[in-house]
Amino acid sequence: MKTFQKEISNTTDIQNLNIGFEPDLILIFASSKDKDLSGMLTEIKSKYNKAIITGCSTSGQIIDTKVVDDEMILNAIQFDDTQLSLKSVKINDYATSLEAGEQLRKNLDKDNLSHILVLSDGLNVNGAQLVKGLTSDKFNEVSITGGLAGDGPDFKYTFVINDGMISENEIVGLGFYGDKLKVGYGSKGGWDSFGLERVVTKSKGNVLYEIDDKPALDLYKSFLGDEAVNLPGSGLKFPLSIRTEEGSLPVVRTILAVDEATNSLVFAGDIPQGAYARLMKSNLNHIIMGAEDSARICKSSLAPEPEFSILISCVGRRLVLNQLVEEEIDAVREVLGEKPHITGFYSYGELAPFGEFNPCQLHNQTMTITTFSEN
Repeated sequence: MKTFQKEISNTTDIQNLNIGFEPDLILIFASSKDKDLSGMLTEIKSKYNKAIITGCSTSGQIIDTKVVDDEMILNAIQFDDTQLSLKSVKINDYATSLEAGEQLRKNLDKDNLSHILVLSDGLNVNGAQLVKGLTSDKFNEVSITGGLAGDGPDFKYTFVINDGMISENEIVGLGFYGDKLKVGYGSKGGWDSFGLERVVTKSKGNVLYEIDDKPALDLYKSFLGDEAVNLPGSGLKFPLSIRTEEGSLPVVRTILAVDEATNSLVFAGDIPQGAYARLMKSNLNHIIMGAEDSARICKSSLAPEPEFSILISCVGRRLVLNQLVEEEIDAVREVLGEKPHITGFYSYGELAPFGEFNPCQLHNQTMTITTFSEN
């Protein structure tokens, strides 16, 4: 495996680009506000027409141990013994997420499939239902990781990159095929639950109407105080911990939108009626330790010597860490070592298994890491 990465500011940077090998994959993370992105993608596709070109918009791009907002991050990989296939499906609204996941998985399902990297529209998808479709019983178990595209704290416009083109309302899946590729993954948060555990008394899919028979939006507003006027962005700092039954592992859900007319909240994944919910708050040290724990899980799993690493961290973590945001990247680098190129983005949701032998799930407010190696 050969890897390369670079910050790109304009088409001149691409014209002068010398990767040094013929890439099989070009993975791009960029700002949703980059007005020159289409032109740069056209230049990249013209120059490297044999490569699969994919990626997405972000709430901050990661390169090595830096987080940047303006520059596009270009990652190039040439594999030794791994084949790739890029497939896509349209996503029109939350209700079609399950079917979209099933169709994408079906399109990628063929012999020697070893891993799937999923990059999704970040605003019109129910991530939990997308994952349910991707991991349907009709498919053999294959590891799946990825994330939902971001748009900073604005929640207005996200996109994916499909075959070198900007595409809205779409989900792309990159299939890796062959038995030489070693993939590691880990996903940890570090947020603290607080207050009483409450019951979700009215919900539908990923829309939360009532908690303890009280309007969900009113509850959030009462807790946020003056910050309530900045919803949904300010809600990223106070996600919900959700568990569906006694003894089950909780998952974290973060807000995507608010509906004043119905006094409800829209989350990145399902909020089952009858589930138990607790508000969460941040602890800076615990959040950074969560990133470190995620890297340790990767290092001890199937790919102990990574050559390339993708970090997908939630935008809520970035808002809380603020000027300390690069400390969670530093923590990952310290665990993974100096060898692998590190890239990634801040997202509206993360996709990863809870552990090595568990199916993929939607996570929010985590640092999710995927490592690749052909050693």
